Amino acid sequence: MKTQVEEINRNIYDIKNKDEYDFKIKKGITKEIIEEISDQKNDPEWMREFRLKALEVYNQLEMPTWGPDLSELNMDEIATYVRPKTKLNTSWEDVPEDIKNTFDKLGIPEAEKKSLAGVGAQYDSEVVYHSMKEDLIKQGVIYTDMETAIREYPELVKKHFMKCVPVTDHKFVALHGAVWSGGSFVYVPKGVKVEIPLQSYFRLNSPESGQFEHTLIIVEKGASLHFIEGCSAPKYNKVNLHAGCVELYVKDGAYLRYSTIENWSKNMLNLNTKKAIVGKNAQMDWVSGSFGSKISMLYPMSILNGEGAKTEYTGISFAGKGQNLDTGFKVVHNAPNTSSVVNSKSISKNGGKCTYRSLVRIKENAKNSKSSVSCESLMLDDFSISDTIPVNDIQTDEVEFSHEAKIGKISDKAIFYLMSRGLSEEDAKAMIVRGFAEPIAKELPVEYAVEMNNLINLELEGAIG
Repeated sequence: MKTQVEEINRNIYDIKNKDEYDFKIKKGITKEIIEEISDQKNDPEWMREFRLKALEVYNQLEMPTWGPDLSELNMDEIATYVRPKTKLNTSWEDVPEDIKNTFDKLGIPEAEKKSLAGVGAQYDSEVVYHSMKEDLIKQGVIYTDMETAIREYPELVKKHFMKCVPVTDHKFVALHGAVWSGGSFVYVPKGVKVEIPLQSYFRLNSPESGQFEHTLIIVEKGASLHFIEGCSAPKYNKVNLHAGCVELYVKDGAYLRYSTIENWSKNMLNLNTKKAIVGKNAQMDWVSGSFGSKISMLYPMSILNGEGAKTEYTGISFAGKGQNLDTGFKVVHNAPNTSSVVNSKSISKNGGKCTYRSLVRIKENAKNSKSSVSCESLMLDDFSISDTIPVNDIQTDEVEFSHEAKIGKISDKAIFYLMSRGLSEEDAKAMIVRGFAEPIAKELPVEYAVEMNNLINLELEGAIG
């Protein structure tokens, strides 16, 4: 019996196009560089000022020292803005051939034809393609790149931009505020249900550069949306940096699901920040898969501000040799009768390190709230590392709260049993790991679930560099 889904080769993610670009800013972070980015992007005056203020905050804040060691990151060696040799296209045919081939191989247009209501594709620092189904436009749904949003919906953007994630949050958010480029803007009007997902795909091609896309989603009262984000980059032997920012506003009675598969190469430092503000009787669901990257520090956050607000987080991370994936979830219960469910899983092998880091804060005014946290770790050998570092800050007695953590190895008995039924040791291990990951996979859109299974196969075979 063959248990593996059809294998893919990591090579499709490691496609390197020639480092050709229309414009690449010089390396480093200075006032002159920020002003040059602003000029290149033709920013309105308020955005130029915002960038310069963010730079001041960046220079004042210290590097985080409580997580993975970031000492190899030298911002003097990172180019923060790379404009590809193309404009924004609304027809796939108009995208330049080399860029189009990359996205074709990653399956983006195919996915769009089959199962997506709209697609955005970013290459290095700019969105190169955007399209959305006509019926959504008629219903008043806005889905465009951030630069277009700033020009065409300035008041809407200004009201929400970096209000959910203020630049003072931490050093890499301040950096993001100064150099951000690209990303997606989504606005779903009151009561509109977007039945088919929207998807953005972020691809970093240029070595020794950073990607700093900004995603801003506003789901108005009673509306609903599923947004999918995919990320990947080819492998270089120089450090690349990803410090994107995602701000989500889920208004009263609205629903938003945000699904991500991050499959960066193993020279990437992934220091991403994601946060949602959730209104009365609204629901925010996160589904997250973290693969690849040398270091990840990623902790999506839901702030439950409205009575009856709910959030659910379902996440998996897979760390192989030389990887340190520090991931988790943060939730603040800021109103009565709110609820959160956290289901996190991690797999580590070949000396990889997975850390689950979480914060559950139930404020004094959040009476009758419920929170349930489950954290499971699977280690595939004797020298991998798995840690759980939860912080639970419960400020009222009138709550239901539970936290459980399990760390274990693959059972030799289970492997022996499967081998006695005719499976090879590799297939037996793969089957157990996929069974462990299955609750997460089933939450993902189908082509991402297949991608995740393929990635697990590749990781188990040690095929990723």
